[in-house]
Amino acid sequence: MAGPDGSSRPNYIAVEGPIGVGKTTLARRLADTFHRPLVLEPAMENPFLDRFYREGRRHALPTQLFFLLHRANQVASISRDDMLGAMLVTDFLMEKDRLFAKATLDDNELELYEDIYRSLDIRPPQPDLVVYLQAPVSVLLDRIRRRGIAYEQRIDSEYITMLTDAYTEFFHYYDSAPLLIINAAEIDFADNEAHYRALVEQIEAMDGVRQYFNPNPSLL
Repeated sequence: MAGPDGSSRPNYIAVEGPIGVGKTTLARRLADTFHRPLVLEPAMENPFLDRFYREGRRHALPTQLFFLLHRANQVASISRDDMLGAMLVTDFLMEKDRLFAKATLDDNELELYEDIYRSLDIRPPQPDLVVYLQAPVSVLLDRIRRRGIAYEQRIDSEYITMLTDAYTEFFHYYDSAPLLIINAAEIDFADNEAHYRALVEQIEAMDGVRQYFNPNPSLL
């Protein structure tokens, strides 16, 4: 994967993983390091999300449709170079929308969601690299509690377990782009520079369709 300057840097990187795993923090750092525009999912802008976490499934459909329409607009606005393709870093894959829809909607709601999805004719560019962050449920819950976002404090272990299982299944079969799977349980990309630089080196050396990254124990 070569960038526009000839370096081994992917043009379009998508960072994914369940809530609390650190994908937005990592996406921000990668965008800065690789000099790419940053596109973030609109979690804080969704007016239904608080009600979904507070009252559950009966708010799942409007919550999911808001994300779908917003992400569709984001995808439509992504600029593409005729030679290089899209150049950006995101903290989501468009396919993630369906992952959440299948996990949270009932059969009738999912049918309606799929009809709307098809009518939008969404054609997202494929990333040059997907970075998938994994961590145990206990770690995710601890991080969610510590970052202190009010509406997230209602998230319980059952919901996080359901999401992590859905992500595990999704990426088990994912083959649309090169995939770097990271054990993020003991990695601090925000404040540990050695951890972050080791990851950047792994990204620049990425060779193949699926690789795994665990930092050297000496960096922990």
